[in-house]
Amino acid sequence: MTTKIIHFMVNGRLEHAEFRADCSAADVKDLFRAAAEAGPNHILKMYNRDGSVVNISPRLKSNSKETYYRLEVVASNLHSVAMTPQLNNMEERLHLLESKVLEEVGKTPDIMCELQSHMESFKRKLESVEHLSWIGLFKDDGEQQLSKCSPKPQKPQLSVQEERQQVRRKFINMSSLQVTEEVREHLKTPIFDNWQWEEAEMLVLLQVMYVDLDFLTAFHIELQVLQNFLFEVYCHYNNIPFHNFQHCFCVTQMMYGLIWLTDLRSKLGRIDLFVMLTSALCHDLDHPGYNNVYQINAQTDLALRYNDISPLENHHCAVAFGILFKPECNILKNLTADQYKHIRAGMIKCILATDMARHNEILNKFKSIQSVFDFTNKEHKEVLMKIMVKVSDISNEARPMAVAEPWLDCLLQEFFNQSDTEKLKGLPVTPFMDRDKVSKPSSQTSFIRFVLLPLFSELTKLFPCLEQHLLEPVRRALEYYTDLEKASRGEVVSAKP
Repeated sequence: MTTKIIHFMVNGRLEHAEFRADCSAADVKDLFRAAAEAGPNHILKMYNRDGSVVNISPRLKSNSKETYYRLEVVASNLHSVAMTPQLNNMEERLHLLESKVLEEVGKTPDIMCELQSHMESFKRKLESVEHLSWIGLFKDDGEQQLSKCSPKPQKPQLSVQEERQQVRRKFINMSSLQVTEEVREHLKTPIFDNWQWEEAEMLVLLQVMYVDLDFLTAFHIELQVLQNFLFEVYCHYNNIPFHNFQHCFCVTQMMYGLIWLTDLRSKLGRIDLFVMLTSALCHDLDHPGYNNVYQINAQTDLALRYNDISPLENHHCAVAFGILFKPECNILKNLTADQYKHIRAGMIKCILATDMARHNEILNKFKSIQSVFDFTNKEHKEVLMKIMVKVSDISNEARPMAVAEPWLDCLLQEFFNQSDTEKLKGLPVTPFMDRDKVSKPSSQTSFIRFVLLPLFSELTKLFPCLEQHLLEPVRRALEYYTDLEKASRGEVVSAKP
């Protein structure tokens, strides 16, 4: 039996897959899912060179490296997951029927092609309907809902610059729409699902955060300047698996949620809230996808520039103030000299605190002042602000599993990319990033047990309300990954009561 070799681009990498022509449709999709390092709850989309959707099936035509397909991985949600087995079953039956007809007739009838077209159309509708059902963006008159129902026509692949300008146009157009109260309230919680939102919509929601915390009034920020700033921040996040704009949005949204959950608006000044939210927004600007250990071992320009001292975090901070230096993006331009100095110093401290090499130092400092914590004490406030940004940065496991697990897949993909590069260049291989030694559950159990739980537990002592919002979900995540780890070793997993 002959095999097919399919070349495709995914996450900026040119890959290839090989399968026999008699493979089932499910096996072919599993093959591409594995090659793309996608989770079981992801939807795959394949496009040819002119931007048209092609069906991921055994009938996929072979190609060359020069005529590669483009594979996109789209995270699904709990509602669509329930439909996946039925759809797979229907596709499998359709494929079997097609095989029988081909054997008997020698060609695929038009009616079969029409059925396949209907199946793809139905899947596209499923991907958009759940999103539409609760997006909550309405025009000011409250009568006409923002419409995204019809499938988007396929267009030739755009350049990065063209894609960004398209996002900007959508953002500006949607920024005049009113976000419903239901979505505003949901935005304040750790259970918010980032996978439901497009980039332009996330920019609208970031604008909502700045408006609802009254930053525009307090710091005399013009709406257009804020929009320019947010868009420029978006442009300075790279298209990499984890440390991308979606991660930036998640960290900022968690910070926003923590501000409301802990009622920090009554405990800290608005200028400190501004520092924390903007630090969260800017904390990974221009992240290259390779951590500080790699930068130092590879003697990169960043490591040389910052003398091996938190090279990435120093770079993120420098990029942030480079954006703010542009007059059209400078949301700090109407501040007094003292206010600007306060915000700049605060942002530098908060962003540098996200270097995990300083984790124990900052956590131990927070522990030492826990019993006598005073919101009027400047030093105490500074440590708390660092802790809040750190917690927001590594808070994925406090989210629902359907939101958190795809993020773990993205993180491992970035880790494995780094360790592969380290092996290729003969550099020391970072142990927890080595695909030959790390599994999905093993990567999380130690991190949750020794990093997340001690950090979140300490913050919960100051804010007991976070027990249910942070600690309980993280404990459940630890149980989940511990059970997976035991199962992978063939150990018996006891049933939970």
